[in-house]
Amino acid sequence: MSNARFARTELMLGEKAMELLHDSRVVIVGLGAVGGYAAETLTRAGLGNIRLVDFDKVQATNINRQLYALESTIGQAKVEAARKRILDINPDCHVETMECFAHVETLEEILAGEITVVIDAIDSFNPKIELLAAARKRDLSIVSSMGAALKSDPDKIQTAALEKSHGCALARVVRKKLRQRGIPIDFTCVFSTERPTPALTSEDHHDELVLERGRKRRTLGSLPTITGIFGLRMAQAALDIILGEHFR
Repeated sequence: MSNARFARTELMLGEKAMELLHDSRVVIVGLGAVGGYAAETLTRAGLGNIRLVDFDKVQATNINRQLYALESTIGQAKVEAARKRILDINPDCHVETMECFAHVETLEEILAGEITVVIDAIDSFNPKIELLAAARKRDLSIVSSMGAALKSDPDKIQTAALEKSHGCALARVVRKKLRQRGIPIDFTCVFSTERPTPALTSEDHHDELVLERGRKRRTLGSLPTITGIFGLRMAQAALDIILGEHFR
């Protein structure tokens, strides 16, 4: 595969790996700070097919941490802002957009067709559980983000199977909920063992993911560094899954 955009990546990974990336399809659910960095990184790596899912629009409050949040994109659907940026990076990438809320009634469409990896960057608890359960039942490869808000120490960010995660309140609750439903928890997640910043933590927290659709969300502090690292780690985990033994 000869493409000047990805020449440096091909020097690192080899031609076979680039072909695998070109032929793979990744579904990214949630295009906030974490999901946006995951999408950006995979696009720049040479991913050929991407499905973007988010129901939200860009707001000024997103600018501190989200790649798609600019003065020029405020008010745009996040999936549309992401689509434009991805195609500006790689016009040959096949981009599908779904401006919808990920929940039981939309998961059939979200997870339709051939999928190489599902990236869960959802910031609502119940939809996260439903997506993970549905993807795991379909035996799809998953990379899931746990809580990145209220964290400031990049050295505490880790990647591991959900069943082996530790020190993360959200991961603990997700494990419990999925086990109650008989869903295997052997898929990859990115999490932090850092305790949430006390000054910014409300009384009842599971990091930033506690609320369902239709209910007002609490506003929690977050840094562009930590959310960005979460997204980059998720992209790396997805590359590991896609390329496997084809990494040189």
